Amino acid sequence: MKTIVAMLGAAIAGLLLATADGAAAEAWPTKAIKIVVSTPAGGITDAFARAYGDYISQKLGQPVVVENKTGASGALAAQSVKDSPADGHTLMYTISSTLLGNRLLLKSLAYDPDKDFTIVAMTPSGHLPLVVHSATGAKSIEDFVAYARRNKVTAGSYGIGSFAHIAIAELNRQYGLDISIVHYRGEAPMWQDLAAGVIQAATGSYQAALPVLDTGVGRAIAVPSLVRMKKLPDTKTFTEQGVTGKVFQLTSFTTLVAPAATPTDRIELLAKLMVEGGKTERVQKLLEAFGVDAPAMDRASSVALYEKEGPVWLESIKNLGLEPQ
Repeated sequence: MKTIVAMLGAAIAGLLLATADGAAAEAWPTKAIKIVVSTPAGGITDAFARAYGDYISQKLGQPVVVENKTGASGALAAQSVKDSPADGHTLMYTISSTLLGNRLLLKSLAYDPDKDFTIVAMTPSGHLPLVVHSATGAKSIEDFVAYARRNKVTAGSYGIGSFAHIAIAELNRQYGLDISIVHYRGEAPMWQDLAAGVIQAATGSYQAALPVLDTGVGRAIAVPSLVRMKKLPDTKTFTEQGVTGKVFQLTSFTTLVAPAATPTDRIELLAKLMVEGGKTERVQKLLEAFGVDAPAMDRASSVALYEKEGPVWLESIKNLGLEPQ
């Protein structure tokens, strides 16, 4: 009898030890979490990464370090994260073109957006209004189209293959216009040229457009979404004005992703914390400052949006007829 009890005791002790060892092996995070941001410091993607990252750090009890790794339209950041251990300690915060546009715009891509990464949470980056110079006199898409038929019009884009590029190309196609598109290295010089009258229209973020909107030099005449923008409640959507192409209903987004083989439970926890972080005062103030109407989406909604709108983005970029660089 004593022998049986001893054997049972040894078995239970062994089971408890094995369980403890397994729990220790699965402990996470065990060190700082690194979020690689594919854009420079100071922009909306970087600001979101730091704000949400701080909340994740508070909840998980480990530092969250943000590293800006720019270059090759986000490809350098993507490759570095793809090559990192898929253990939840290295993540990437990036923009839509890293996952979508790059596969059509770059000849050689050292990562597969669909196979190498899994989406944690999408964070809408705000509506991108179409703004026209006050000299055009346009207050609506109809006015602008009429002006473009009578005058030589040049519109600004903040990058080749960007939404701004796609939107103007689609207006040209739908209305048979010949608006010239000028590509800038970012938004700042684009809005400066609009203010100076060098270009007559531009599409970009609300925050970056504020200097021309506040002075009245620029006027927002349409917003690409199904609902009006909170910061521009009097500006009709493209859809309200009869511009019904799917391009004008796309969601501009930034997103937190992880290497594809990252354990699902860690992905789900991070996604949950992103949603929680979106309700914090810090993130809400960022949304207000950038003119963004919605915080981080839950994971199911994020994946559904990517699967629904991704093909539209890709088809729209393909229609531009660009040669991969």
